[in-house]
Amino acid sequence: MPADTVYLTKERYLQMQAELHELKSKGRKDIAQKIADARAHGDLSENADYDAAKHAQELMEMRISRLETNLSRAQIIEAADFPDDKIYILSKVSLLNKKTKRKIDYLLVSPEEADFEQNKLSVTSPLGKVLMGRVKGDMVEMTVPAGVIAYEILSIGK
Repeated sequence: MPADTVYLTKERYLQMQAELHELKSKGRKDIAQKIADARAHGDLSENADYDAAKHAQELMEMRISRLETNLSRAQIIEAADFPDDKIYILSKVSLLNKKTKRKIDYLLVSPEEADFEQNKLSVTSPLGKVLMGRVKGDMVEMTVPAGVIAYEILSIGK
């Protein structure tokens, strides 16, 4: 797997394309209007509205650049592309925290798709790295500031 490849589901790829289109069309137009309005207020050296609009423009252009880069390096993947006997990207895993006896489910995804609130865990996160290539029944440990957390892999699915 080349390090510069960005692995995305088709759904996330389309979301990123739509966001890029929105930023390049409506977003740039809105920022240009805000800058023009701020310029109309006079002296730019002490114009907070102008500074804020220019900063917003800079942030938006950075986001556009990042989206363009990621989309240009994107490879669309599907869960069916990977075997289900080991944990890979797009695997659904059920883990049992050995200390708390609490079960948790994760979907392993690329860093661009990670969303902790939806239990989408990046394969590059500490836990994601520990899980990659493991099989059902394996015990894994992860060191955190509070100590070591041990998990048992209960199931692997798609």
